[in-house]
Amino acid sequence: MTSGVAGRYASALFDLAKEEKAVPAVASALAGLAKSISESADLKRLFSSPVFKSEDQMAAIEALSAKGGMSGLALNFVKLLCENRRLTALPGAIDAFQALVAEDKGEVVADVTSAEKLTAAQLKDLAAALKARVGKDVQLVAKTDASLLGGLTVKIGSTLIDNSLKTKLQNLKVAMKGNG
Repeated sequence: MTSGVAGRYASALFDLAKEEKAVPAVASALAGLAKSISESADLKRLFSSPVFKSEDQMAAIEALSAKGGMSGLALNFVKLLCENRRLTALPGAIDAFQALVAEDKGEVVADVTSAEKLTAAQLKDLAAALKARVGKDVQLVAKTDASLLGGLTVKIGSTLIDNSLKTKLQNLKVAMKGNG
C-alpha cells in the first residue's frame, strides 16, 4: 500500500502524524477533504489536471481549509503536494493514509463500489460479513458507480470480490459466444 508516489507521501505523513500524536485529527481532515473532492466535479478537475497553475490550486486549498477547518499537518500535507505538483496523487495518498491508520488499529480497509448508495444498515451487515471472512475489523470506503447496473464489488488489499451485474452479464455474453 505504500508503494508509488502516493504511498510514499502517505507513509511520511503517517509517521509524522504518529510522532505528533495527531493521527485521528489528520485522518478526519483528509476524510473530509476526500468527501469534498468526490462531491465536486470542479474540485476533482482542479486537483487532477496538470493544466491548472499551482497558484490557482493553492488558492483553492486555502479556501477549502478556511471553509472546512482543515489545518495543521493535513493542510501542510496538501500544500506540500501542491508545491511539488503532485496533487494528482492526493486521492491515492488519502486512501493509503487511511489504510495505514486502519492497519495500525488492526483493521483492514475494504473499497466497496455499488451501483446505488448503500444504507447504513447494509454497510453494517457488509462490514460484519467481511469481518467474518478476513478475521479483522473492516473499515469500509463506499463509492457508487452506476455502470455496475446492480450488485457490488469489494476490494480488500489485492483481493477483488466482484458480484456486480455488469460482470455477470459480461461473463454470460462470453459463455454464450463460446457455445455458438
